[in-house]
Amino acid sequence: MALGKGLNSLIPQQKKARKVIRRETGIVDNSDDKVWQIPLSEIVPNAHQPRKEFDHGKLEDLVSSIKKHGILQPLVVTEREDGGYELIAGERRLRASEVAGLVSVPALVRSATEQEKLELALIENIQRQDLNPIEEAFAYARLMEEFNLTQEEVSSQVGKNRSTVANTVRLLNLPDEIQKALVDGTLSAGKARALLSLKNEKEQLDVFKSMAGQGMSVRDVERAVEEKGPASRKGSVRRDPNIRAQEELLEDRLGTKVRITGRGERGIISMEYNSKSELRRLIQELS
Repeated sequence: MALGKGLNSLIPQQKKARKVIRRETGIVDNSDDKVWQIPLSEIVPNAHQPRKEFDHGKLEDLVSSIKKHGILQPLVVTEREDGGYELIAGERRLRASEVAGLVSVPALVRSATEQEKLELALIENIQRQDLNPIEEAFAYARLMEEFNLTQEEVSSQVGKNRSTVANTVRLLNLPDEIQKALVDGTLSAGKARALLSLKNEKEQLDVFKSMAGQGMSVRDVERAVEEKGPASRKGSVRRDPNIRAQEELLEDRLGTKVRITGRGERGIISMEYNSKSELRRLIQELS
């Protein structure tokens, strides 16, 4: 998928609506792409949509705007083999158009693989900053598990640093109660990452619950974690930087957390996986 091409290689300049799509979503134009007016009844939602939470207040604002001005930025869809269209990008516009009572909407029709559908929906939401940290983490994890991408490949496709992708995916290792706070917006990703340095869920939940109503900053949370003592923290013993560099090389190659422990000439390399599909992917990478 060519996400890094220059502006001149994208959607033709004479189509104003297409220029908007290019700028907002980074979608590369194919020669057979067309902007059509499509009945809402023929469009089904994107099964790969990473966004699950929608702000109803903001959606009402969009409904009002659409009633007054119409759809200014076309949706992006792909044709289904059994007829009709599947949405790739623009779910808020689709939902708001239904509420506004529109019969049809302008849409850019283009071809896309299953991987591209997820990537483009993810990219649109990231660029609009519409995803909560857990939705973003699940989307990255799906790209790695379903399409066998490494963290480096995901970071390249969505325009994020590899460390950002890795740290975001790690949020899925937190207890459900803490993940819910991330979804609700009552806990920031920075504070959640500080909790990840604690060794087990009980320690993480203890510190999380102690934060309630305290108005703590990220640094406050880090201090609270430090006060739990070395026995409660991961990686409390200073490690050989050469070993850590080797771990990072393997993590970049395999797209998962790697730990190297050893004494003298002997040692153990361990890797984390969060699902059976990820385990199969790791086995394929190593075979």
